[in-house]
Amino acid sequence: QVQLVESGGGLAQAGGSLRLSCAASGLTFSTYGMGWFRQAPGKAREFVAGISWDSRNTFYGDSVKGRFTISRDNAKNTVYLQMNTLKPEDTALYFCAASYYTSGSSSQMYPHWGRGTQVTVSS
Repeated sequence: QVQLVESGGGLAQAGGSLRLSCAASGLTFSTYGMGWFRQAPGKAREFVAGISWDSRNTFYGDSVKGRFTISRDNAKNTVYLQMNTLKPEDTALYFCAASYYTSGSSSQMYPHWGRGTQVTVSS
């Protein structure tokens, strides 16, 4: 059974940084593309960042480009999201997602999801 467990969320001040982690189990992690999404109350789920199974390709949502960095460590079965220069509008529940050998910005591409970690940015 595939399990994705996010961690690292919390409260940060505007301009600050947080690093999210997503630990995967029950899958051959090195064969899965990974994505980060977020959802704020009353809003649709939004693509944040994605990384291919081999780390060769990374891509980002427009609202986080230049501030967030996605990376992965296949030896640790973990994907990371480094979030810098945080803004209050980054406040949301952040989810990681996994898709076999594919990655993209559409949530429909990802069959496996974690439960999320809350990020709150104060102004």
